Amino acid sequence: MPERSLQLVLHDVAPETWPDYRGFIEAVDRLGQVPITWLVVPNFHRRNPLERDDGFRRLLDERLARGDELVLHGYFHCDDGPPPRTPRQYVMRRLYTWEGEFYALDHTQARARLEAGVELFQRFDWPLRGFVAPAWLMSQGTRQALRELGFSYTSTPNHLYRLPDFTPIEAPGLVWSARSAWRRRLSWAVNRSREQVLQQAETLRLGLHPVDMRHGLSRQYWLDALERLLESGREPLTKSVWLARRWLATP
Repeated sequence: MPERSLQLVLHDVAPETWPDYRGFIEAVDRLGQVPITWLVVPNFHRRNPLERDDGFRRLLDERLARGDELVLHGYFHCDDGPPPRTPRQYVMRRLYTWEGEFYALDHTQARARLEAGVELFQRFDWPLRGFVAPAWLMSQGTRQALRELGFSYTSTPNHLYRLPDFTPIEAPGLVWSARSAWRRRLSWAVNRSREQVLQQAETLRLGLHPVDMRHGLSRQYWLDALERLLESGREPLTKSVWLARRWLATP
């Protein structure tokens, strides 16, 4: 059997969402050395600027020292662009999500926000290799800017992409929709089924969101799933470590 891994990924990381994650991370740490990929939002919904929260930044410094990875996850994580002009835009920006920050940005706008995020990481001496767009939605202008700024990778729900050429690498993920009771019940069933289908996948990403931590069913599922995958022999890795190994193994 080929080597198999898992990637534990926390979305929407910000001072505002840390109380949701705190107890879960404490439980994960008790399982042993499980490196985590933290998707960091510099100013969540324009009300959580990281630069004003020394304590939270020290927490992220400590996580880096443990072997975790910090990834740029948008800048504001909210769609503050002009109203949708087409039916497709309305579906993607109002029905699918209100947080697709980089879906409608042109190249100049996207590059400016990416550069602001890069500058923030540099100011705090945080290594930066990856960018993940909120809701995984990227405009062509965003894709062009990513090609120009030295990022190593980006991702969508089922792939990681090597930059600057956007080479796709299969990396399926599990994710919940936890905002209502019926969605949580459906998510439990879908993800348990996907665990079985993806048993032989080279890697498996666990994509957690703060709302998942607010409900016992979803929070317990993630802890149980992590334990099951570790017990099955999967090695926990950050995104960048897995990609580095994957690229070295590719002729």
